[in-house]
Amino acid sequence: MDQNLKTIDWNVTTMDSRSFSSSLHYLTADYTWVTLEWRIYYALILIQSIYYPFLAIIGVPVNLLTIGILSRGKCDLSKCVTRYLVAMSVADLLVIILDLILRHIPIVYREQLQFLFSIPVCNIHAVLLYAATDCSVWFTVTFTFDRFVAICCQKLKSKYCSERTSAVVVGTVTVLSCLKNTFWYFMLTGRYLQWNFPWFCIITIYVQESRVWGAIEFLHNILTPGIPFVLILLLNVLTVRHILVSSRGRRRLRAYNSGESRRDPEMESRRKAIILLLVVSGNFILLWVMLLMYSMWWRMLSFGYGSVHLPDFLLESGFMLQLLSCCTNTAIYAVTQTQFREQLKNALQYPFTTIVKFIQWCEELNHWGAGPLTMET
Repeated sequence: MDQNLKTIDWNVTTMDSRSFSSSLHYLTADYTWVTLEWRIYYALILIQSIYYPFLAIIGVPVNLLTIGILSRGKCDLSKCVTRYLVAMSVADLLVIILDLILRHIPIVYREQLQFLFSIPVCNIHAVLLYAATDCSVWFTVTFTFDRFVAICCQKLKSKYCSERTSAVVVGTVTVLSCLKNTFWYFMLTGRYLQWNFPWFCIITIYVQESRVWGAIEFLHNILTPGIPFVLILLLNVLTVRHILVSSRGRRRLRAYNSGESRRDPEMESRRKAIILLLVVSGNFILLWVMLLMYSMWWRMLSFGYGSVHLPDFLLESGFMLQLLSCCTNTAIYAVTQTQFREQLKNALQYPFTTIVKFIQWCEELNHWGAGPLTMET
């Protein structure tokens, strides 16, 4: 345990302060003891002071806009797909609020937002944050599985790929995520740690030493997002394999029947579905993998099993990429879905068209009011 305490103390004292001025000082000062690893770390702190507020300013309205567009049901998507995508956007919005705005921004601007850390609700905050994160991750898994069934299992498609089933799945995932993460309330204390460790609340000595709590936390990292990684990769491989095999057979059959190659609407629909599936899944895996590796290494290190040193800037990079994943789905839908792109364009143009119509209405009103005056004169 002494070794673990020294490791934590070393991180806190060496990092000194995460403020903009101190990070800029350590980054530019000609100190021989500031290694390349720490210069990269301080460079990331400087970037975060701009990156996190910008991400929050963009992420909240973008996810709200996505929820509104998808909820209207005019994007040429099935109702079950729409429900999964809406659920993913809602979960991403909650992660942005609970993780980015209420956790990472106060840590970056700790001097300006010091009062937030005096509120003893960190363990409650952790339960809500990790539950929202679990929902965001597992909604991606359920969406991937739904597309796998729709494309590869035609007999189950009519029963599983329905609006009712998707509602049950989304509700079940939400309830299980909330129940699963209640252990954080008992593992963590109500006080904030004020540093960017994989957990962000102060823990007791008993929890730090306990192999039971360590095993629970390790299992948490395996369930989210370890197992989702494996499931998404497996389902995507099976889905792509099925599409490639069926596409070759369908092309041969059409060429034999018609004697010419013509545009196939069914294959176009499958192509769009697989592009959406692969981009959403690939985006999740690429932006989560660094944080997963560091979190599991951190817990193993606390038990003395860490034989490889991972620099702290990898953790900061992992957080930045993971939070970015909560803001990218709108761009993915806009690139891959024509109808969503049209709805997004209309939504962005709506305030301007409303202003133009209001100005035209005012001009017509003035013209109408000026008419009688002209007649009387």
